[in-house]
Amino acid sequence: MSEQVKTAHPKGLWVLFGTEMWERFNFYGMRAILTLFLVNSLMMKEEDASLIYGGFLGLCYLTPMLGGFISDRFFGNRNCILLGGLMMALGQFLLFFSASVFGSNISLATSLMWTALGIIIFGNGFFKPNISSMVGSLYPKQEKSKLDTAFTIFYMGINLGAFLGQLICPIVGDVKNKILLPDGKYKMLADGTFDTIRDIHAFKWGFLAASIAMLIGTAVFYFLKNKYVITPEGRPLGGLPKHNVNDDYEEGESQKAVFSQKALIGAVVAFVSLGLTFHYLFGQNAIYSLIYASGLSLAGLIISDSSLTKVEKDRIKVIYIVAFFVIFFWAAFEQAGSSLTFIADNQCDRNFFGYNMPPSMVQIFNGLFVVAFAVPFSMLWDYLRSKDREPISPVKQAVGLGLVALSYFIIAHNVKDLGNNGLLAIKWLILLYLIQTCAELCLSPIGLSLVGKLSPKRFSSLLYGVFFLSNASGYALAGTLGSILPATGDKFNKAKEFGIDLQAVLDKKITLTADQLAILEKNQISPNNPVFAGFEIHNLFEFFMVFVILCGLAAVILMALTPKLKKMMHGVR
Repeated sequence: MSEQVKTAHPKGLWVLFGTEMWERFNFYGMRAILTLFLVNSLMMKEEDASLIYGGFLGLCYLTPMLGGFISDRFFGNRNCILLGGLMMALGQFLLFFSASVFGSNISLATSLMWTALGIIIFGNGFFKPNISSMVGSLYPKQEKSKLDTAFTIFYMGINLGAFLGQLICPIVGDVKNKILLPDGKYKMLADGTFDTIRDIHAFKWGFLAASIAMLIGTAVFYFLKNKYVITPEGRPLGGLPKHNVNDDYEEGESQKAVFSQKALIGAVVAFVSLGLTFHYLFGQNAIYSLIYASGLSLAGLIISDSSLTKVEKDRIKVIYIVAFFVIFFWAAFEQAGSSLTFIADNQCDRNFFGYNMPPSMVQIFNGLFVVAFAVPFSMLWDYLRSKDREPISPVKQAVGLGLVALSYFIIAHNVKDLGNNGLLAIKWLILLYLIQTCAELCLSPIGLSLVGKLSPKRFSSLLYGVFFLSNASGYALAGTLGSILPATGDKFNKAKEFGIDLQAVLDKKITLTADQLAILEKNQISPNNPVFAGFEIHNLFEFFMVFVILCGLAAVILMALTPKLKKMMHGVR
């Protein structure tokens, strides 16, 4: 007990912190270089790479629904974390092989890539909801007020891992070498700097580093779980469900979900109907339709449980409402791995105090800022709570959405006059990541904490899965939005090399010949501006304003709903 008072948090939190840190190294390190690998090694279009990226991330946050269910009913948290960790390490190792053989057999490399992403998706599904659920389980019901602080500390572990992954994987995997001319001299540009070309064979080392990191994280959990991931009374947490002692339930709370046959059939019918609606009526691809339909049908199934009390239903509805608005946050935030990476690669001056950063490494600032600000934010919530002035969770999340809108408004203003060949200064991307980091700390760990506070115990892991489905939907929307990125400066320069005025093509002032169209297609240049919601996106300013409008409206609406949500939370802040 004296140790508990000294540290304020159980030692098990730091074990989970370390486990998640290495897992996030693995995931975010791979994420930093994935789209560049798809475009430069597997020869995919940026639009297709963005859609694959969004679908992959979306499915990574769809499978936690399955992982949460299997954990609650069969395997338990511990076994699912170990299984998920080993699967993700294997998936990264297969990406290493894909990046090793693409030069001699691009068909095999592509097949290995799809297999690897599939294994990582299911591994993440087993890992993600269960480690988050275990953080909440470390604290008995009389200490649930510590959860915002605990999840903020846990979130620092996530982003410390992200920082390391986004540092090391780009250093070894996203390599650009100086171009050596036949006369033995390096090719120089007009500004006096050396011209470079990407080493497309280096990506494999980034994926290998990610695989090793995941093995380390799995080992940390395996060897320390029995000693530290325990209740205050010393009982192990997250074992097989049949061995769990359910003394953390509220008095009178049901310990078993009750789904009627009618409700189960209704959920299946709703899933199929919604999937077909999204696919055929809204034009979403099969993966995105699966993600959206799964989230809505599972949400309906849980709320149909006949054992739920009115208070429990109200609290679950709050989770659903907040989860809906979280979608818009992740849709904007997750441009980091697609559109923002392509902009950093193609139309950004990446000179950072004399170091020309790899484009995939620019994402590092998000993880760095979270590590720097997680503890101050945690202290801020503790201070406000001590003064009884802490805002409720939905207010914090509305502020987070507003900050994301602000970050994109600033970047939109700075790209407005770049033209086709101007370079965006890296300081503006750094500022964007700084503001978005503050937004993230107001929204993501607070959302995880909210689920832990409002979930009926029997639905804990499953409702974490539902909450991650909002992430999945946000990532799917991020893929759709990333695919509407208009042509950046490199595309105009490449077209000019072939005597094609791309701006005139996009403005419909000239008509391309069949040969010119083939040239653009070969060089992955679209002859048309992208279209979103019926509006043509002509330039980067209009592209970024899409996120300003979406996140700004979401922030205003969520803030307006907070008085109602506060009542529905029934005393939980």
